[in-house]
Amino acid sequence: MADRLFPIFFQLVIAVAMAAGMLGLSWLLGLKAAKRGRTDLSPYECGLPPFQEARNRFSVKFYLVAMLFILFDIEAAYLFPWATVFRQLGEPAFWEMAIFIGVLLLGYFYILRRGALDWD
Repeated sequence: MADRLFPIFFQLVIAVAMAAGMLGLSWLLGLKAAKRGRTDLSPYECGLPPFQEARNRFSVKFYLVAMLFILFDIEAAYLFPWATVFRQLGEPAFWEMAIFIGVLLLGYFYILRRGALDWD
């Protein structure tokens, strides 16, 4: 059993060594705080003071559009594996995907009608 687990442990050791090495090199080669300028420690490093609070609230529409984008993006990702084996699956798979796309379009038209994608 140890001979089967050796590659996994070896890869784990290499990953930890690489992570430690990169952290160590960045600490050794990185700029020290004494070399930084006066604007480097400002909030935006551009030399301009912030003109408003950093804790502004976003509109709910922003989050709604983000969730809808993720939803429709993931749904579209289901089409790629289906399209690669479309010919082997036959006609029943075509009608199942047609129903899937139909439900997806119904949802899309519903959110359009409700105004979820309007920014005004």
